[in-house]
Amino acid sequence: MPERSSYEPGTPCWVDLGTPDVRASRSFYGSLFGWHARESDDPATGGYTIMTLGPGDGRPVAALTPQSVEGQPVAWCTYVSVADVDDTVGAVRTAGGQVLMEPMDILDQGRMAIFADAVGAVLGLWQPQRFPGAGVVDEPGAYCWSELACRDTFAAEAFYGEVFGWEAETSPVGTTIYTEWSNPGGPPVAGMLFMDEEWPREIPPHWMVYFAVADCDATAALAAELGGAVPVPPTELPVGRFAVLSDPQGGHFSILRRRR
Repeated sequence: MPERSSYEPGTPCWVDLGTPDVRASRSFYGSLFGWHARESDDPATGGYTIMTLGPGDGRPVAALTPQSVEGQPVAWCTYVSVADVDDTVGAVRTAGGQVLMEPMDILDQGRMAIFADAVGAVLGLWQPQRFPGAGVVDEPGAYCWSELACRDTFAAEAFYGEVFGWEAETSPVGTTIYTEWSNPGGPPVAGMLFMDEEWPREIPPHWMVYFAVADCDATAALAAELGGAVPVPPTELPVGRFAVLSDPQGGHFSILRRRR
């Protein structure tokens, strides 16, 4: 079911975008996905803007956060739900990752941290308190998948197995290989794509965020009309039709129309 009120530890539960222009990002994603901004007058939020499907309170699907460091890349970040952020940060260090943001409390909503994994890709951690994560997933306009693209898939597989206990199932897809990660005994929660020689060397390892759409081609065309770009045009995959887009500030993300 797309409605969610909780997430099993080890499951991606939230995404946010670090952007230098929250107002412009609100306009772009609002027009593209039908998102509404949940306004807050609390200065403690630091400009963190929750985006919802539906007006008013709606159902939270993502957030926009103002960048505090000049020159910082515009990027979407995936957060994985965990039982204990501090313990998980310890596991990150033991497995060879680097903690970029130490564990910190976010009011009474939860506790977070951000790290770079053993191959250099960035991911977030979320220990829920009052806020579990996205209120809806896997429907048009909502988050549906996160995927690590990297060149050393063996190192990444070992790292995430140690940190989250993820189990990996790898299979060939076209000329490359694809890995699905699952919590033990559960359904897939995230993926990993091998960056073969066709990938430009300047593209670093990264986690890609996917949003579900009803029409991949129409959404890609709309993104371009709104001032974004379409680095990878709509393409057929075994799971459906996808495209890679970027917003006017340069934040990359993917869209997916799943094959039913």
